[in-house]
Amino acid sequence: MIAKIEELIIAVVLAVMSIITFLNVITRNFIQYSLSYTEEITINLFVLLTFVGAAIGVRRGAHLGFTLILEKSPAIIKKFLILFIGILSVFVFIIVTYFAIDMIMFQYQLGSTTPALRFPKWIFSLAIPLGTILCIYRTIEAMVIQFKALSEKKGAQ
Repeated sequence: MIAKIEELIIAVVLAVMSIITFLNVITRNFIQYSLSYTEEITINLFVLLTFVGAAIGVRRGAHLGFTLILEKSPAIIKKFLILFIGILSVFVFIIVTYFAIDMIMFQYQLGSTTPALRFPKWIFSLAIPLGTILCIYRTIEAMVIQFKALSEKKGAQ
């Protein structure tokens, strides 16, 4: 269920970014009128795209990793490394979430708005904790799957 939501978010965000950027290019080149708000929307949607894409990457195991040490280690070291890397990754995402929430609260208190649309900045900034929460969930999920797979592999031997 969450995977479908992640992929829907990515598809919609990418489509919206492509459409508004294309429209801006068309209007700028043919009507000599620039849609100034498109840059604001595109940049903020790109942040959402990045974090949700990172969560999908964790789910699929698509992130670049150095696995030589893990592959050559005995089972007990593999378990330790899986837990250590997973916990460290979750910790980093928690720190990013904390500072994102702090930034959102600061933007809200200031009543800060975007230059072109005069839209509250804190609403766009919600993409960061949303994305990091997805990353935390996917990191824990990947850690549990890897740990279970290693335990089952050891039990089968």
